[in-house]
Amino acid sequence: MKQVYPCILFFLCLLSLGLASCTRTAPRYRIGVSQCSDDEWRRQMNSEITREARFYDGVLVEVRTAKDDNARQEEDIRHFINEGVDLLVVAPNEAQSITPVVEEAYNKGIPVILVDRKISSDKYTAYIGADNHAIGREVAAYIGTLLQGSGSVVEITGLSGSTPAIERHKGFLEGLSAYPDIRLLATGEGAWQSGPAGRKMEALLDSFPQIDVVFAQNDRMASGAYEAALRRQRTGRMSFVGIDALSGYGLEDILADRLTASFIYPTGGDRVVQIAMSILQGREFPRETILGTSVVDSTNAPVMKMQTAHISTLDEKIETLTGRMSQYLARYATQQVVLYGSLFALLLVVGLLVAVYLSLHAKNRLNRELSMQKGKLEEQKEQLVVQKEQLIEQKTQLEQLSRELEEATHAKLVFFTNVSHDFRTPLTLIADPIEQLLANPALDSQSHRLLELMKRNVRILLRLVNQILDFRKVENGRMELHLAPFDLLGSLRSWNDSFRMALLKKHITFHFEAPSDTDFRMMADAEKMERIYFNLFSNALKYTPENGKITVRLSLTGQNYLLSVFNSGSYISAADVKAIFERFYQVDGHQAGTGIGLALVRAFVEMHGGDITAGSDEKGTTFTVTFPWQEVSQYHPTVVTLPADKQEVVSMLVDAEMAEAEEGEKAESGPVVLVIDDNADIRSYVTSLLSGEYRVLAAADGAEGIRLAMKYVPDVIVSDVMMPGVDGVECCRRLKSELQTCHIPVILLTACSLDEQRIQGYDGGADSYISKPFNSQLLLSRIHNLLANRRQLKQFFGDGQTIEKESISDMDKDFVARFKSLVEEKMKDTELNVEDLGREMGMSRVQLYRKLKSLTNYSPNELLRQMRLKKAASLLASSDMTVAEVAYEVGFSSPSYFTKCYKEQFGESPTEFLKRKG
Repeated sequence: MKQVYPCILFFLCLLSLGLASCTRTAPRYRIGVSQCSDDEWRRQMNSEITREARFYDGVLVEVRTAKDDNARQEEDIRHFINEGVDLLVVAPNEAQSITPVVEEAYNKGIPVILVDRKISSDKYTAYIGADNHAIGREVAAYIGTLLQGSGSVVEITGLSGSTPAIERHKGFLEGLSAYPDIRLLATGEGAWQSGPAGRKMEALLDSFPQIDVVFAQNDRMASGAYEAALRRQRTGRMSFVGIDALSGYGLEDILADRLTASFIYPTGGDRVVQIAMSILQGREFPRETILGTSVVDSTNAPVMKMQTAHISTLDEKIETLTGRMSQYLARYATQQVVLYGSLFALLLVVGLLVAVYLSLHAKNRLNRELSMQKGKLEEQKEQLVVQKEQLIEQKTQLEQLSRELEEATHAKLVFFTNVSHDFRTPLTLIADPIEQLLANPALDSQSHRLLELMKRNVRILLRLVNQILDFRKVENGRMELHLAPFDLLGSLRSWNDSFRMALLKKHITFHFEAPSDTDFRMMADAEKMERIYFNLFSNALKYTPENGKITVRLSLTGQNYLLSVFNSGSYISAADVKAIFERFYQVDGHQAGTGIGLALVRAFVEMHGGDITAGSDEKGTTFTVTFPWQEVSQYHPTVVTLPADKQEVVSMLVDAEMAEAEEGEKAESGPVVLVIDDNADIRSYVTSLLSGEYRVLAAADGAEGIRLAMKYVPDVIVSDVMMPGVDGVECCRRLKSELQTCHIPVILLTACSLDEQRIQGYDGGADSYISKPFNSQLLLSRIHNLLANRRQLKQFFGDGQTIEKESISDMDKDFVARFKSLVEEKMKDTELNVEDLGREMGMSRVQLYRKLKSLTNYSPNELLRQMRLKKAASLLASSDMTVAEVAYEVGFSSPSYFTKCYKEQFGESPTEFLKRKG
């Protein structure tokens, strides 16, 4: 029996080790959370932190609340330090008081994340919270709009030592500085609570009989202030604005008309845990995370309430599923203990059998015992098989629960996608009535312009909704690629033309570089290629300053097509370059944006098997797209043009001094009238009269009118006479003495009707003189007649006839003669262009274009080509030169292009002319 005891002891040790291995392991990470107070906003943050921590294995979160007591919060933080937490999350009650103990934790190597509020030191690992200074500015801007720039305001702040109270107050004062007629009557402390805020409000009501708006730095104080005003029966004359907009007290107060508005102050609990895990696991993380905000008022509070309720329902379902998972996991762990206990019990039985065998020393008896035990083992085996089947069934249930949890999380994303889908129906119901109203012939021009603006913006909204839906398709892997033969070079050239007017508006120099001898055919999805280029070029336009530069290069490098888009004047930091293609990312919170444009571009590029990168330096930013080279058989070239709605979006990418009338070739589409008058009402009235037929520029004085006339060279100028500074007569005299503007008809409007004053106006070069009050039909008729006369003069200049009319100035005759002489002198130069001609004539490209167009009805390029072709026809008729020699003699770069232009001009090719001549 002595040999039996060591065996039993050995198997008991194995059993204890096995059972110990089945117990739960200690948590990997411990996170301590020290909250400064206990309110709805803090409780929501705590709930988000706790819920997010469940998504990480081995994370234990302990939350302690100081209830607005500095000493108590200091004790809480020291408790976490003594407990040896792996990371500390702190929302300081007051910056100055809490700073020493936070520095103590930081110096001991504990990472510290500050939430919502900062300390008076930079000894912390990361900060997460809203920009309280910016929220203060936005509240001031909202109140400025609410009061229409005039009124009185009182402010109720939080604790005087807390950083949110300080920063919100500073931002509010800075925002109010833009409204000098809004007075800040007083600022009082409400300690973040409704009771103190109500008492402070009663004191303010006693001191100030007239208060238009009460701004409380959180909704709780705003509610207390409202109750105080309600008791004094003064709520009817004032508005109440708060911050937080939480379901439970903020939203409900707005819906009950107790508060006029509130600003969302995001809790960011989930983001706290995400950054905490990045710190603990050694991943990169941002030191400063600024959460966004938005105003909530009666217009969007019901929607936000419904969304919050829906999200709360989903959170409850997630909590329920998490609880069930915990139960199943606990049951699974218990069954593991039972299983391992059974296994060790089985081993113990075997050990006992061995002991019996050693004690009896009888082979036959041992065999009998083993036979009996064999039956037991079979039974145990069957039991184990049953238990195994049960475990497999439980595993299946756990997997099903995991899928349900994943579906619940996915439901949130689907909700926002469905909202985007739902936008399409109201947008369609807006767009179609607009189309019907636009089709009404009785619609006045002003209403028509407003409806056109609505139509453009509805299209832009539809485009943004489509972009969101496309992004979801990409995320879900449902975006399809429709490959077809595609001419990359031809399509790029076509798309570049669609951006021409946007480039002209900002005076941007554009270069497109591509080798003419390289085949750029490929298999691609034409629509997605167009959207890739549209997004890249639109970004370049948006961030290129006035008089900047954009360069697009297309090349073949190795086995790849290389497309690069460069724009000057913008710099992106190295950190931003790394994240610029991530979804919802915006450089420096740049506007406008959904932050998904470049993410879609990258997705479309990668669907084509390509790659996209970005680089930036002091010169500018370059986006480079690489597509793999492909051999295309039975190729039918497809050149894709930019759709009309895209062109409308392009036209709104840049700001301009005028809405429609601009320099360049766009000015060909209609006459431009410049209205100069120091009276705003007259300017507006004349503009409304003319805007139906003409594109109108407006200037408030003579000096501004001269500048606009020199810049845009309008077709007619309508000017007042009596103006401060440069009057109408002097303005007319100066314009008539300048080469760029001497041809422009000038109509003078004045309240003075004496003959001497009329004579003075005509001596100044005026073409017509109309007295105020004037008849609108008379003004329109006079403009029609002046433009008709100019068209007749264009025919004289354009056809090259001898000018005998007295109405044509010697300066204009000399200008056309100088231009034709210059062209004849430099005609052989194949590189001769409008910029060179304008420089020789002492004018800019745009001024030369407008001047020649007004005098001859031809653009500089058209006039240059006509003169070359007429010279070529003369040489063919009077010399023995070959067609190629004539082409090069008159400045064409190739005989084939010369032949094409010659046939378009004269109806026959040069060769046919020579045959007929011979």
